[in-house]
Amino acid sequence: MKVIGLTGGIGSGKSTVAQLLTELYGFTVLDADQAARDVVYPGSPTLKALAVAFGPGILQADGSLDRAALRRQMVNDPEVRSSLNAITHPAIRERLAEQLAELKAQGHTHAVVEAALMVETGTYKNYPEVLVVSCARTTQVKRVMARDASTADQAEALIDAQMPLAQKEKVATHLIRNEGSLDELRKAVSALWPAKVTKKAKPAVEARP
Repeated sequence: MKVIGLTGGIGSGKSTVAQLLTELYGFTVLDADQAARDVVYPGSPTLKALAVAFGPGILQADGSLDRAALRRQMVNDPEVRSSLNAITHPAIRERLAEQLAELKAQGHTHAVVEAALMVETGTYKNYPEVLVVSCARTTQVKRVMARDASTADQAEALIDAQMPLAQKEKVATHLIRNEGSLDELRKAVSALWPAKVTKKAKPAVEARP
């Protein structure tokens, strides 16, 4: 089974591209963000490790992760972010590996892993093809403002917290510049690979409770 990496920056449109890959090619897309949520279910080893590292204040009354509390610790603190990644990334990689093995067993010939930090973590090297979705910074700002009802300064801060898209473009096997309409984006995605039908996409695997 060929596994394709999909990445981009905030506001670039990579999630829309993920939907189009399923629509046009039948690819099942595994979302690293969802895997990150899966591995911190109440009582999980990963969540327990986070509570030890960052304190019980990151837990809600029901034992689930208080993401807002964790984000507050991460603001402008690279060390907190580094510690968080060191705890969660191995569990996320294991979760994705489990999902990919299941898809392969089901007979899928292609799958996509969508991950915002694929280049930052170096995991893009695990995939024979890497699709990077990019756009101008001004476009990113406008999209983030519209999505989050945020100010320009808030949008700029979110963008600045990520690796510049120009750096991500350097590792791309396939590059899509998403500046236009949805129809234009659909045409760009449909031109990536020959039009051949793969095994019909299914929900990957159920999240752990």
